[in-house]
Amino acid sequence: MPSLTSPQIIYLVIALLTLAVLVTERLRVDLVGLLIILALALTGILPPEQAFSGLGSEPALVIAGIFVLSRALQLTRVADIVTGGIVRLAGATESRMLAVVMLGVSAFSTFTEHVTPTAIMLPVLLRLSRERKIPASKLLMPLSFAASLGSTIAIIGAPAFLFASTLLQEAGRPSLGLFSIAPIGLVLSAIGVLYVLLIGRFLLPANRGQGTGNGIFEQGRYLAEVTIPPGSALVGASPGRFRELGLQSFEILKWIRCDKTLNSSAKDARFDAGDMLLVRLTSDELATLRQEPEGLKLKPIERFGLPGAETQSPGEELNARLAQAVVMPGSDLIGCTISKAGLQRRYGIVVVALSRQGAPASGAIDRVRLRAGDVLVLEGDEEEVRHLTEEQPSLLMAPFPGTPRPRTAKRAAAIMIGVIAVASLNLFPLEVVVIAGAVAMVLFGCITTNQAYDAVDTRIFLFIAGAIPLGMAMQKTGLATLAGLLLQSWMGDLPEFWILLAIFAASGLLTQVLSDTATLSVLGPVAIAFSHALGRPPEPYLLAVAFASVTSFLTPIAHWGNLLVFSPGQYRFMDFVKVGTPLTVLIAVVVAWMGPLIFR
Repeated sequence: MPSLTSPQIIYLVIALLTLAVLVTERLRVDLVGLLIILALALTGILPPEQAFSGLGSEPALVIAGIFVLSRALQLTRVADIVTGGIVRLAGATESRMLAVVMLGVSAFSTFTEHVTPTAIMLPVLLRLSRERKIPASKLLMPLSFAASLGSTIAIIGAPAFLFASTLLQEAGRPSLGLFSIAPIGLVLSAIGVLYVLLIGRFLLPANRGQGTGNGIFEQGRYLAEVTIPPGSALVGASPGRFRELGLQSFEILKWIRCDKTLNSSAKDARFDAGDMLLVRLTSDELATLRQEPEGLKLKPIERFGLPGAETQSPGEELNARLAQAVVMPGSDLIGCTISKAGLQRRYGIVVVALSRQGAPASGAIDRVRLRAGDVLVLEGDEEEVRHLTEEQPSLLMAPFPGTPRPRTAKRAAAIMIGVIAVASLNLFPLEVVVIAGAVAMVLFGCITTNQAYDAVDTRIFLFIAGAIPLGMAMQKTGLATLAGLLLQSWMGDLPEFWILLAIFAASGLLTQVLSDTATLSVLGPVAIAFSHALGRPPEPYLLAVAFASVTSFLTPIAHWGNLLVFSPGQYRFMDFVKVGTPLTVLIAVVVAWMGPLIFR
C-alpha cells in the first residue's frame, strides 16, 4: 500500500471525525455541514470557493425547492385530495388495501420529500385499520417502505440521487435526467408491493396499534379545552346546540363548572358562563373555533393570549398561524407535561390541542405527559415557531390540516404538473425548474413567503452543502483513486453483478447509522474511482450506493419514515429486521442486475 500524503491524512482525520460526530449525534447535522466546510477551507484541502460551493449546488437548491413545493401541496390540500383518492380505492380487504396504498404512496413520494406522504397517510391508515378490523401493524410498515421506494423513481425524490448526479458531473459524466432512474425505481416499487402481498404481510406482527381500540385520543381527532365566555350565545343552550352550529363530530369528554364535573347527557343540561369543556373534535372544527370564537374560546389562548397577535396582518389565514409538531423518538420533551415543557415561556408558543393514539382522557391537556408520536397543535408567531424547530430538531413540523384553500389548490396542482413536465424534457437545468416552481407557488398565492422560508429544512440543506465538498475533497486528494485501485486488486476478478452486490451491501450497512447523503459522500467517490479502475461506466456503481442508502430496510433507525410508524404500529426492532431484510436483498439483486443494462 503506498504511503499517504499530508493532504490525504488531513482529509482522513476530517472524514473520521465527521463520521464519529454523525454516529454519536453529538452535534446537529447542519452544524456538522458547516464545520466540514470550514475544516476543508482552513486546512487548505480545498480553496474557499470550492469549499463553499455546496451552498449553491444543484442538490441543495433542488432540495430547498422541493421542500417549498411539498409544503404548498399540503397547505392547499392537494395532498389531502391525493390521499383521499387512495382511501376511496383501498377497499375493505387487507390485500387490496396494501396494494392500493403502497402503489399510491409510491407515486405520491416520487415528487415530494418521502416523509411527507408517510406523515399524511399515517392517521388515515390508523383510522382505516380500526374501521375495517385490520391490524395497524399490517399497514404502517408497508406504508413507510412504499414511500422510500417511490423516492427512487425520480431523482428529486431523495437527496442521494441529486448528490449522485453532482458527483457524476464532477467526474466528467452527464448528469442524471429527472427520470433516468425510473426503470429501476418502477421495478423496485412493483417488487415491494408483490413482496409485501405474497410474503411480507405474513411476517408482519398483528398489532392493533396504539389507539386502534377505544382510546380517547385518536389521530386525526384532537383533544382541546374550551371555555364559554360571558355573553356567549351558548349560555343557556344545551349540548345539542353544537350540531346546529355545524360541529357534527364535536364530543364533550368532560364538563367542569366551579371545579365540579357535570353530566353532558342530562336532559336539563345547560351551559353557563365560565364553564370549561374538555372536547374531542376534528381539525376543521378546531379551525372553526379558532376563526369564529364568539361562542367558545380555546382555554390556552384565553389564558396566555394570542402569540404575535399584534403583528398579525388583517385577513392572515389560519394555516399561517397554526402548525402541527410530531414528537419524534429521542426528543427531550418525552416524559414532560406540556406545562413543564414551557413552550409558551421559552418560545412564546401556545399548545392549543393534542392528538395521540391510545391515551386515556385526563383533566387538562397541559398535564398530559408527552410520548413519541404525539401531535401538538401550536399557535404562535412564525419567528417563534422557527426558533422552536431550531432548538427542538426532534419535533417534526407539519402544517395544520384545517381550512382548505380550494382556489389555490388548482393553481398548486398546475404548477407542480408544469414543473414535472418541464424538468422531464430537460429544457432547463433541474435547479432552475424547481426553484421557478417554488417561486410560482408564492406568486400565485399557494404559500406565503414566510411559509416558504419555514418549509426549507435548513438542517438538511446545510448538511448537503457540507457533504458535497467532502466528496469533492476525497477526489482531489487522490484518496478516492487509491481506494478504487485497492478494491480493483481485491475484487477486480469477480463478475460485475457480484461487485455491485458487495457495494450495495456495504452502503446498506453504513446507511443504518448515517443519512443517505452522508453515505454517498463517503462511498460515492470510491465507487466512481473503482469503476474507472475497472474501465467501466461509473453510473451503475454510484447508483448502487445511492439506491442502498435510500432502500435498505434493515432496521427502524435507517429512515425517518420507519421511526414515524414504529410506535403507532407497536413494532419491535426485530420486526423490521425480519420483514425488511428479505426485501432489501431483493432490491440489491434488482439494482445489481438492472444498473449495467440501463447505463451501458
